[in-house]
Amino acid sequence: MPISRNTQGALFMSLSMAGFTCNDALVKTLLPVMNVGQIMLVRGALTTIMVYAIARHLGALTHWKRIAQPMVLFRIVFEIIAAITYLTALRSMPLANAAAILQAMPLAVTLGAALFLNEPVGWRRWGAIIVGFIGVLIIIRPDSEGFTLASFYVVIAMLCAAGRDLVTRKITTDVSSLMVTVVTAASIALAGAVVMVPMGGWQPMSWSSCAILLAASVLVLVGYQFVILSMRSGEISFIAPFRYTGMLWAILLGALVFGDLPDAWIIAGSTIVIASGLYSFYRENKRRLRPVAQEPST
Repeated sequence: MPISRNTQGALFMSLSMAGFTCNDALVKTLLPVMNVGQIMLVRGALTTIMVYAIARHLGALTHWKRIAQPMVLFRIVFEIIAAITYLTALRSMPLANAAAILQAMPLAVTLGAALFLNEPVGWRRWGAIIVGFIGVLIIIRPDSEGFTLASFYVVIAMLCAAGRDLVTRKITTDVSSLMVTVVTAASIALAGAVVMVPMGGWQPMSWSSCAILLAASVLVLVGYQFVILSMRSGEISFIAPFRYTGMLWAILLGALVFGDLPDAWIIAGSTIVIASGLYSFYRENKRRLRPVAQEPST
């Protein structure tokens, strides 16, 4: 039995979150010995080569003139800022803490969809968005010892990632998802080459570091491709909540790989953020089903 576009989008989003979170765990193991710019350069270059080969084999390479559209450029800018700020933050904070802040992304996407895409959002969902961002404040704990510059960087990364997903919806369908991924990965590599110099320059790499970055590149490829497919498959309000699966991966990997467990503040804030997002999804689903229920039976 064929699955709906929303279900397909939810599956793609879940796979994307698994890929990105496993990539984060691998990259975090390298941050003590390698700067953010070098990681972006090497990982981005490897990802570009792999995606380009796949796109060329599948005949999915779009004419370069088609890719030179504002929405693609905006997406690249959002992606670069998100990568720099998130990797910088990940150096000095637990994986689960960073992931907890990222859980506000569906709410940010909903907010952006209402403000910039004219998607209808009722007062209850606006309330859920406000409560959700209160949960983020609980996680980062401003004006306390819990707040760090790293927390601020993750908030910036979260907002940029939400912007990335929103503009992805506006990219014309004549541009293949693989082509968007090729250009994005190449742009990340170039940005890494630029910021690597002020961050300490090139550092010698061991074979194990090369292997980790190669694995991370594959996982980034999985994340990139499936997040693009998810945003193009169904309704944002349905798909976005499945980002929460990333938190489960972050807690598991943080405990197994780094021995980190989220504290009570992180758990409380994450619970509020996720509950707000799920309530927002519930209200959107109810709004969508109401016109169907009101149709006269035949």
